[in-house]
Amino acid sequence: MGRITGDFAGETVIVTGGASGIGRAVARRFGDAGATVLVADLDPEPNTGGTPTHEAIEEAGGTAAFAETDVTVPADVEAVVEAAREFGGVDVMVNNAGYHAGGPLLDLDVAELRRALAVNVEGVFVGTQVAARDMIDRDEPGSVVNTASISSEVAQFEQVGYDASKGAVKMVTRGSALELAEYGIRVNAVAPGQIATEFVEGWSEEAPAKAASDDLLKPVPLGRAGVPDDLAAAYLYLASEDASYVTGELLFVDGGWQVL
Repeated sequence: MGRITGDFAGETVIVTGGASGIGRAVARRFGDAGATVLVADLDPEPNTGGTPTHEAIEEAGGTAAFAETDVTVPADVEAVVEAAREFGGVDVMVNNAGYHAGGPLLDLDVAELRRALAVNVEGVFVGTQVAARDMIDRDEPGSVVNTASISSEVAQFEQVGYDASKGAVKMVTRGSALELAEYGIRVNAVAPGQIATEFVEGWSEEAPAKAASDDLLKPVPLGRAGVPDDLAAAYLYLASEDASYVTGELLFVDGGWQVL
């Protein structure tokens, strides 16, 4: 079976939350496809240790840099988009940075909810806004790919805060796609399912067993939890010319979880 590789030579891609997990896999795949990758995160070190993403891309023969970025601070997002100008300007903006606010409705601290909304919603909104302004200013059409979730459309038990934030990501994606179409800027989102990362503490160890059982209220039809590499090609597709007639879309990559 073939593998999507893509050709992003000469293009510049920003990946927020690119130091670890899904963002790391996406950044590395864009690097393999020839893009210059700016890894925008709070810390260059992966959560699980190892070589920082930008260094791993360079060791593989690609071009990358790290930009310390807090997506809840608009000036930080503006700075990384400005940094992309050194490489010709941002062509693809991947708004991936996220925060998990789990817990029952009756117990969830409103501060946790606000943090989730700040990272997951404001971070995506500002990232889309700043990148789009830059693309329009340079008169260069581009692509924005956001990280949504199965929680964007399907409620999950004791996940009301996270569900609320990811539901908003869906509408930021679709509303932005509607407004930016006239500039040739496409805005889409990948909606991951149960993915084994360190995003939720302990999840990476528990995920395979949970995904194959009823511990998640329903099993994953493909019989396993996903891993970050399962998602990376979806981002490349949505950012590529092959998806030139796709905008405002949520692409579910969940092993069939949401159709069960």
